[in-house]
Amino acid sequence: RLSSFRARRVGMVFQTHRLLPDLTALENVTLPLSIDRVPRRTALDRALEMLDQVGLKERAHDAVGHLSGGEQQRVALARGLATKPQLVLADEPTGNLDTQSGTVIGDLLESYGRDQQAIVIIATHNEQLAARCHRKLHLRAGLIEGPPTSEKQ
Repeated sequence: RLSSFRARRVGMVFQTHRLLPDLTALENVTLPLSIDRVPRRTALDRALEMLDQVGLKERAHDAVGHLSGGEQQRVALARGLATKPQLVLADEPTGNLDTQSGTVIGDLLESYGRDQQAIVIIATHNEQLAARCHRKLHLRAGLIEGPPTSEKQ
């Protein structure tokens, strides 16, 4: 049950991508939808939509092993959002991206959280991305520091 809950309700974007290098970008994004038994046509349409949102629709049929690190990160983000999860956990989603692509990803994560009424948790060293977040917590010497939960940021 826990595995099923995570597959349907939690989207994960790993810092190290965790993509399957022999599959295309489209196949990597479609994979969690296929596992969730989403009809093939619907899964392909949703995956292409997500790749378009991260600026990679034209690379959909390229093996991810042939993409740059930044492009692979964007495929990983598309895959993490493809199932329309209620909770998104993103570890350094802009870590391998140039400033412009990082801004696009920040916009996508922000609009996703707002439009889907989802919780988006981001671990990042990117100050510009962190500044966009509603609540910020800092990890210092193994301790979490942040404002009290009643304080709005």
